[in-house]
Amino acid sequence: MNKPQVTIVVSQRERFSYTQQSLESIYEHTHIPFSLVYVDGNSPSHIQHYLEKQAREKEFDLIRTEYYLSPNQARNLGLHQVKTEYLVFIDNDVIVAPGWLDHLLQCAEETKASVVCPLTCIGKPLGETIHLAGGEAHIVVETQENNEVKRRVHEKHYFVNRKITEVRDQLHRQQCEFAEFHCMLVRTEIFDRIGLLDEELLSTREHIDFCMTVTYAGGTIYCEPASVVTYVPGLKYELPELAFFMLRWSDAWEIASLEHFAQKWHLMRNDKYFKKRYKRMGHRRHQGFLKPLLRRLTFGLNPLWLEKWAISLEKKLNHYITDRYARKVRSSGDLQLPHFTANSNKTERELVS
Repeated sequence: MNKPQVTIVVSQRERFSYTQQSLESIYEHTHIPFSLVYVDGNSPSHIQHYLEKQAREKEFDLIRTEYYLSPNQARNLGLHQVKTEYLVFIDNDVIVAPGWLDHLLQCAEETKASVVCPLTCIGKPLGETIHLAGGEAHIVVETQENNEVKRRVHEKHYFVNRKITEVRDQLHRQQCEFAEFHCMLVRTEIFDRIGLLDEELLSTREHIDFCMTVTYAGGTIYCEPASVVTYVPGLKYELPELAFFMLRWSDAWEIASLEHFAQKWHLMRNDKYFKKRYKRMGHRRHQGFLKPLLRRLTFGLNPLWLEKWAISLEKKLNHYITDRYARKVRSSGDLQLPHFTANSNKTERELVS
């Protein structure tokens, strides 16, 4: 009677320092039976020891690698361990609210949805500012005057950065096209139709790719705002944390992801959708730690010339970190780099045919 219906797969999004808070919130606010798989990609020793202790006490499966993992690599490692009807992908910087999983399961059962996402908030105070309440994601096919066919991505997030109190009367369960891997419930059988998550998407577009793939395979996606979680961004100025963050959001990984995404879905690379992302290359690193660090070192002055010099230097350092990681992985033989593996996901053409 108490056999779990769902397996929670936890993986690292971009840092390690929020591991304990996130994991403890899951055990505190989840009152229905569940299994848990934690994928630990080379966390620092104190986090590793904490997870090992928790795995023994709470009897969950802990998968540890001695190298950093891209998000879809980590999720696939967890996915291989899932034997339940449903699974939840959740990042290690997410805090869940009471009843979060009950509402996701109820929505999936009542709608027969393949994917259900919660109302995802961002930052503190918890559960106050909306990050995502579902959205739209599909390919728009346009015929130009010269009869050239152009394919572009349409992507729209609902209620971004709005306060829940401002739009509460507009938040209701609805079918949508878009969810993010911060937290989502997935009906496990969908992977029999679409294969594993695409590991060639190293750092970006993996959520859109997954949702569009599910849709083309005949699956449905819902947002259930009765379920609330909060993504809590932040970064500790510690070497292991910064090293992972810089690799996770490296230029090399982002470029490889964008190129693969465009090729896979037959998209025009000169579209404004891609131009915008190439123009902002590295902004997550610069906004996440470089500019705050400069403000701290210059007591809030942060002159423009120093910022430009620091960004130029950081880009060279980022390339060094990425190349060093690639050499280490190749020499160890433990892991084949994702962008050198065969695509594990089926293409749109295969799904439609």
